[in-house]
Amino acid sequence: MIVRNVQDLHGTDRDVDNGNWVSRRFLLAKDGVGFSVNETTIRAGTETYMWYKNHTEAVYCVGGEGEIEDLTDGTVYPISDGTIYVLNGHEKHILRAKTELRLVCVFTPPLTGREVHDKDGIYPLIVEDETEAVAAE
Repeated sequence: MIVRNVQDLHGTDRDVDNGNWVSRRFLLAKDGVGFSVNETTIRAGTETYMWYKNHTEAVYCVGGEGEIEDLTDGTVYPISDGTIYVLNGHEKHILRAKTELRLVCVFTPPLTGREVHDKDGIYPLIVEDETEAVAAE
């Protein structure tokens, strides 16, 4: 059984700040459950371009207001407490936070915690090996 409190993640390698957002990684690939779970806080007034080319992400909003723009077709969807969106088509998108957004994010395949968005907004696919982490081609 895995039990963690968000306070236990503060200041660790599971506490990642990219400027527009802070992500606290509750579950990662090394936890061995087949998916990863993050609590991500998007800072108010920010706009972040992302494209999860290698992952499917489900995002459940538990606080705040914002919007997501699907760059595939230009549709803009409002986001607020109680909204879920799923990037099941690997959509390029822009996430805008009107107020601070608090989100619970689930990724498959699971994140390792070492991913960094590249210039195209993509997280690389990093596969955990039992002995070492290896970047997948």
